[in-house]
Amino acid sequence: MLLATLLLSCSLRPKRVGKMDIGLAREQLPILTTDTVSTLISDSGITRYRIEAAQWLVYDKTDTPYQEFPKGIYLEQFNENLEVQASLRSEYAHYNENTQVWTLRGHVHALNLEGEQFDTPELMWDQKTHRVYSDSAIHITREKSIIEGVGFDSNEQMTKYTILNPTGIFPVDEDE
Repeated sequence: MLLATLLLSCSLRPKRVGKMDIGLAREQLPILTTDTVSTLISDSGITRYRIEAAQWLVYDKTDTPYQEFPKGIYLEQFNENLEVQASLRSEYAHYNENTQVWTLRGHVHALNLEGEQFDTPELMWDQKTHRVYSDSAIHITREKSIIEGVGFDSNEQMTKYTILNPTGIFPVDEDE
């Protein structure tokens, strides 16, 4: 009797225990979700960058594959002595894999190789054209001056830039 019960209860067909219905299509779900990311990037055996993020999401099945950092991103660039020479921080980051454009939003703060500080609500970085730009307000703190404006266009090192609609505070040496 026990043998008959066991044989009747067993089946070669898999049974569905429960149904998982989260209401989202595969295109709307990330292929990768990573929390508390900290990574180093090297070039020719020399550590050049450090990236930190509280969360990293990768969407590969959308019409436009992208990576998202919904809790912000922090990047440091090192010199040969592993000293930080430039940095970038934002509250949100989005990377479009097709166009290779980064969109940084929310208190974007950058420090370039010359020690200038850039603050803006939004910044774009086009990796194909090596261009950094914004249509938002920009505040640049330099050693002896502050420049503000709306609109910004720069090389990717943020050392050669143009401010659209600039205003600023510039010290004037009256002897000159």
